[in-house]
Amino acid sequence: MTKGNHNLTINGEEIAPGQQKTLMLKMPELYDWTPLSMPVHVIRGKQPGPTLCVTAAIHGDEVNGVEVVRRLLKRSALKKLTGTLIAVPIVNIYGFLYQNRYLMDRRDLNRCFPGSEKGSLAARLAHLVTTELIAKSTHIIDLHAGSLHRTNLPQIRANIDDAATKDLAHAFNVPVILHAELRDGSMREYATSQGIPFLLYEAGESLRFDEVSIRSGVNGILSVMVALGMLPPQKLATRHIEPTVVRHSYWVRAPRSGVFRPHKGLGKSVKEGEVLATIANPTGREEHKVLVPDSGIIIGKSNFPMTHEGAALFHIACYDKPHHVAEQVENLQEVFAEYDVDSL
Repeated sequence: MTKGNHNLTINGEEIAPGQQKTLMLKMPELYDWTPLSMPVHVIRGKQPGPTLCVTAAIHGDEVNGVEVVRRLLKRSALKKLTGTLIAVPIVNIYGFLYQNRYLMDRRDLNRCFPGSEKGSLAARLAHLVTTELIAKSTHIIDLHAGSLHRTNLPQIRANIDDAATKDLAHAFNVPVILHAELRDGSMREYATSQGIPFLLYEAGESLRFDEVSIRSGVNGILSVMVALGMLPPQKLATRHIEPTVVRHSYWVRAPRSGVFRPHKGLGKSVKEGEVLATIANPTGREEHKVLVPDSGIIIGKSNFPMTHEGAALFHIACYDKPHHVAEQVENLQEVFAEYDVDSL
C-alpha cells in the first residue's frame, strides 16, 4: 500500500508526488488481434496521504460508474489533493465493448479474485487488477448498477462491522447503507481479506445513464475523500444525509407469470399487505395482486414489463422508520434530478 511521500509504480511506470499520469494496462487482444488496454488515471498530491482507488464497469454493462469517474476527474478540487487517487473508468473492457455484464468466456469477473497469471481470461484480468491496483491502494470504492432490467436506489453495500469501513459508508452521504455479506471471489472479498476498507456503490440500471445515480456517486466519492483528509472541507451538492443502516432485505418474487405492472416506485416506503404490483394475463382479463410481505422501502425493482413465476420484482429493505428514509431519498432526488452535467 502507498501512504508515503515516495514514488508509486503501476504497470512499470513511476508516478512521483505531484504528478498526474494516464497509464494503459495491456490486456489480451481480441481474436482479430485488435489490441486492448485498461486506462488508469493516477493523480498524486504533493503531500502524503491515503491511496484511494475508484473502479467502474467491472461488469461491462454497468455504465453509470464510467460517467461518475469521468466527472470526478474533471473536478477542480483535485488540484488540492493530498495522497493519491487511482481512477479506473472501465475495468471490464471486453464486456463494455459488447455491452455485456460478463467477459467473453461468460465468466463474471467479480467472482474470480484474486485471479491467476496463467488462468482463464477472467482470472488473468483479476490478477492484473489485484497486482496493479488493489495492492497499491489503501481504500477502494467500486461502482455498480442493477442488472437484468433492474434498477437500484443509490446505496452503499459494505461490511459495517468494520469500524473504518462503516465510517466511510456514512461519509458517502446516501440514504441507504446495506450490510452485505462477502461473496466468494469478489474484489470486495479479496480487498477485505487484505485489510482494505471497501465500499460498493449500487445505483441505477445497466446500459442506462441515470442522472441522480451519477451525481450522487460523484458527490459521495468527494465526501469520502474529505473524510479521509484527501480534500479540504468543501460545500457539496446536498446537505448531510443521516443514512439508515440495514441488515435485512428481501426480494419480492413473481407469484405467477404474466404482464408486470408496478404500483410503487423506487425509494417509496411500503407497508405490509399493501399492493405492490399487478400481474395480468396478457391474453385475457385475469389479474393477480402482488402484496408487500413486510414493511420497508423499495431499494431495487424490475423495469421489465413481462415476468415469469419466481422472477425478482422488488428489492425491499426493512427499516424501523421507512418514512424517514423515504424523506431523505426525496431530498437526494430533488437535488440531483435536473440535468446539468457541468454543475457536478
